[in-house]
Amino acid sequence: MTSTDAPVRFDTKIAVLLRDDLAPWQRLNVTAFLVSGLGTEAPEVIGEPYADADSTPYLPMFRQPVLVFDGPAALLTTAHSRALARALPRAVFTADLFATGHDAANRAAVRAVPGAKLDLVGLAVYGPKNAVDKTLKGARMHP
Repeated sequence: MTSTDAPVRFDTKIAVLLRDDLAPWQRLNVTAFLVSGLGTEAPEVIGEPYADADSTPYLPMFRQPVLVFDGPAALLTTAHSRALARALPRAVFTADLFATGHDAANRAAVRAVPGAKLDLVGLAVYGPKNAVDKTLKGARMHP
């Protein structure tokens, strides 16, 4: 095993928590939307661009795995409060966003509801491993 093959241990974690009653297409859609904002808030999570053997360029991706968890609605509310208390970079996806059709409508739907009353179906967080683990305590790895 060369040094480039050795496993890398990250001191940070990218995690997504999904409500456990979502349909499969919703789980995928919510996960994609949630993680899309992390690179703008925490640019260090983005690695270098890719290229194949023909030198065709590809966009950079996260430099570390994204762990996906699920749990009941009450756990999302608790995890949201924990993320706020720890000041972790975070993204939210509410049930209302399934009925909107564009970015401005999405932001308006979230802004219309106080944070404690958001109908959360997904939450993404990034930060030190220990803080993320404590934030998601009680969640289980997505099957």
